[in-house]
Amino acid sequence: MAQSVFIDIGLPVSLFIIMIGMGLGLTVKDFVKEAHHPRAAIAGSVGQLLVLPALGFLVAWALGLSPAIAVGLVILAACPGGATSNVITYLARGNVALSIVVTAVASIATIMTLPLLVNQALSWQLGRSANVTMPVVDTIVMLVVIVLLPTGIGMLIRARAPIFAVRSEKKFNAFGAVVLLSLIVIISYGLRDQLLGLLIQAGPACILLNILGIGAGLGIARIVGVAKPDQLAIAVELGIKNSTIGILVATTILGSQEMAIPSMVYGLTMYVFGAGLVAFGRSTISAKIVSVGNVHS
Repeated sequence: MAQSVFIDIGLPVSLFIIMIGMGLGLTVKDFVKEAHHPRAAIAGSVGQLLVLPALGFLVAWALGLSPAIAVGLVILAACPGGATSNVITYLARGNVALSIVVTAVASIATIMTLPLLVNQALSWQLGRSANVTMPVVDTIVMLVVIVLLPTGIGMLIRARAPIFAVRSEKKFNAFGAVVLLSLIVIISYGLRDQLLGLLIQAGPACILLNILGIGAGLGIARIVGVAKPDQLAIAVELGIKNSTIGILVATTILGSQEMAIPSMVYGLTMYVFGAGLVAFGRSTISAKIVSVGNVHS
């Protein structure tokens, strides 16, 4: 009973709070700055919204994943980045403002794209005869309430009380990490009898998706010819996901803890790749050429 209450009520409330924290790191100036030179932001957003979901479908097909894990992987791939991607970009000496803007754009666009992509995955894996679909309108409304609205509240707080926002941002980020770890423990316990088999399936798929996402980010950025800090920011955005949204969609909207397994696994393994990106960035990018005027740490 306690587990159900935490997932059904505690998870949406927690995600609302987490997204306020993301909004605390956003200012109108971030968008204005990137709007003057939009090539990198467009490349990152296209990679986040189109390329990564396509890679999710490809990995699920190539590895022959079970239906629940395959759908869960697509859910994860369709999720935007989060505050963690902004922090890692900062630590790796990437373009923090670009990272924040791509995260924000993807979070807003995901409200529309995620239900469509997940329904496509459900139809592909379970077939229309299974009559399992994600309610598009209800999902959009939920994502607006727990993603767009709190992000706007966070931005408003940042605009009206910038000192408070900067001081509070780390606390919100820490809260997000605690929530994610709590979800992993709770769902793991609920699936304890079949957890090992699910992890064996999801582990390699998540690692492969992470590698492909980072590689795609670097490739797209180099093709469009942006600077190295921008390349790194885009790679981080495609490699670091907001796993909490993936868990919410799987458990609360679709009612499947099995589909949440890829988001759980990715929520842990992405930190390993994040550390690698930090090491790579700090060894290849001079701190002198990176603007950290709007640090999201």
